[in-house]
Amino acid sequence: MSEVLSSWSRRRAAVAAEAEREDLAAREAALALEQDALAEKSDEDILEELGLPDPDSLVLGDDFKAFMSKSVPEHLRKRALRKLWRSNPVLACVDGLNDYDDDYLAQSLGQGVIKTSYQVGKGMLAHLLEVERLKDAEPKVVKIEAAVEDDVAEVVAEAMDEWTAVTDEVAAVDEEPAPFAPRRMRFQFEDDTA
Repeated sequence: MSEVLSSWSRRRAAVAAEAEREDLAAREAALALEQDALAEKSDEDILEELGLPDPDSLVLGDDFKAFMSKSVPEHLRKRALRKLWRSNPVLACVDGLNDYDDDYLAQSLGQGVIKTSYQVGKGMLAHLLEVERLKDAEPKVVKIEAAVEDDVAEVVAEAMDEWTAVTDEVAAVDEEPAPFAPRRMRFQFEDDTA
């Protein structure tokens, strides 16, 4: 059998898909009309009409599935879910270990336009201009660094002279260092016979 559908098979599939879309649209329209009719009624009347108990009277172990139907208005579904979360301590305990709990947008720069110095065809133009500006300013910096290095060299030379004078004095006092005696480990054993 060929995997390629014939034109009649494609047409039949398209007609079936169109019929399914129309059926879905009709169901959604009927549900919207039902929701509009229920919006005018009080919560007690809606619960009585749908045959549901009061969501606030539900306890752990009761069936909450009936409130998940699409015919139940959103505010009643939320009331039932709130009661479910409060009734079961396992559901009420948020341990923070869920990957989807984090707000990954919290550290973002914002949801607006991000400013950048990148220009199409020119690249990072501001960065290149800054580099050129620094190249022009570099000789001034080198002159300042050379002056500082000269001052530091003089201070270091003076300190070295003082250091050599002190070490010469210490060497004159301690002409002959004491002989080095390595330390050895000594063990003492108690006599078992005593």
